Amino acid sequence: MTDDAKQPFMAHLEELRRRLVACAIAVGVGFVVSYVFSERLFQVLIMPLKAVMPEGERLIFTNLPEMFFTYMKVAFLSGVLLMAPFIFYQLWMFVAPGLYQREKKYVIPFVVASTILFVGGSLFGYFVVFPFGFRFFIGFSNEYVKALPSVREYFSFAIKLLFAFGIIFELPVVIFFLTKMGMVTPEALRRQRKYAILLAFVVGAILTPPDVITQFMMAIPLMALYEIGILVSVMARKKKEEKAKAEEAAEKEEQESDAAA
Repeated sequence: MTDDAKQPFMAHLEELRRRLVACAIAVGVGFVVSYVFSERLFQVLIMPLKAVMPEGERLIFTNLPEMFFTYMKVAFLSGVLLMAPFIFYQLWMFVAPGLYQREKKYVIPFVVASTILFVGGSLFGYFVVFPFGFRFFIGFSNEYVKALPSVREYFSFAIKLLFAFGIIFELPVVIFFLTKMGMVTPEALRRQRKYAILLAFVVGAILTPPDVITQFMMAIPLMALYEIGILVSVMARKKKEEKAKAEEAAEKEEQESDAAA
């Protein structure tokens, strides 16, 4: 690798380091703020499970420091969610130097849309998927076996699902920018619909527990988001074509003006 090639690469690494440090500081601030409310936040997190557990039943923890570290993890993840707009902004600013000037104006829509979709996906998992999923799992209790969910296992399970739903809800944003970059088209997305449906169920099987209910409850929203992504792709391409026509017309008018002069 030549020195000229190394310099931009090292500059990109330095830029990435600065952005990551900024994100880490922001999450640290969010963590400190969230830790004050960590016990209350954990109570909110377990509410969907408590709602379907028999009256008087509780979660258990078998390791003495377990609750302390759980509160720490809750505060950390709450800090990440709290600082999500800042994190998405840093992500945008990292990729912005590689974009055209006209594309850089999407920073605010990108940050807003990414944050809303991520939080919306997590809320969908919390309010829609959790009640059905937990009711299904608790339903296996009977006179011979009893569910004793532990704090550690529940926290791991819940956070995995919340972040999984938050990430898959970013699909329309991803499709919008892929369309803007010319990497996908609405026609190609429509042609690949059957493969997208298959992939939605594969993703649902990978990211959710091994039961059909939660797999369907992730796959169905993912298919709906794919259809929304097609509409977003149509709008993105339309705006791109209108801008290209406007630039072409302006260039032609300028050429005619120069010829007349």
